[in-house]
Amino acid sequence: MTITKSTSTSPWVRNPTSNDTSSCKTHTVSGGHGHAFEVKKGTSFRIIDLHGLQIVDMMAWVLPYPSSLEHLSMAYTRYHLNGTAPPAIGDHLVTNKSEPIFKLTHDDCHTHDMTFMACNPAFYAEKGVPGHRSCAQNIAEAMKPWGMRSYLEAASVDPFNVFQNTPDMTLKDLGCSRAGDFVEFEVLKDAVVAVSSCPYDVDGFGGGKATDIAVVTGLKSNRTIVVLAGRGSPVVVFSLATAPTKFPGYG
Repeated sequence: MTITKSTSTSPWVRNPTSNDTSSCKTHTVSGGHGHAFEVKKGTSFRIIDLHGLQIVDMMAWVLPYPSSLEHLSMAYTRYHLNGTAPPAIGDHLVTNKSEPIFKLTHDDCHTHDMTFMACNPAFYAEKGVPGHRSCAQNIAEAMKPWGMRSYLEAASVDPFNVFQNTPDMTLKDLGCSRAGDFVEFEVLKDAVVAVSSCPYDVDGFGGGKATDIAVVTGLKSNRTIVVLAGRGSPVVVFSLATAPTKFPGYG
């Protein structure tokens, strides 16, 4: 098994939810910084908290960016999940086109947020710390090769806040994730994903210090999906490469 690594050795390629790691790549994202990467339908990617207690803001746009205008939407995801509780294994994250973009296939933490915005430079300036790194700025910098010009473009999209412990909009100083915890998503639409190792460290939040995370891409998802349409209905089997982008209940 050959693993291509960007900046560090990663052991985070062992999990039965993905059946082929021969083409995967691992990238370490420095604490308080961001990273963007493209993902293809039929693959999976993984976000790992390397040290514990680190929140990761995640945004995604359907390719081609920016002309598709379709992006991961927390408002539509909350609607389809009937509330603000984090998704369970097998649930989908949904775009502003009301179509699934990712399926959650592994989750060590089960604690995430779909309500808070991404922090931005103006947010920190109001708190008396101008120049502080922010998630919106991190994502704008990471997305620059795709044409993003301002942090306000990132700030206009609410992120999926991985490992963030903020139930019902309450701020908890410490998260629940431990070193090595990860989430894994199956990709249902070609997309560019941007992540930020959240630099918010005010009042000891997130352990008081942003730490490194890792992203693993190129994992091959299980190739066969079996769908039970309902009692007495036939079983539908199709390959992941030809899986539909619309599912029951998604319009």
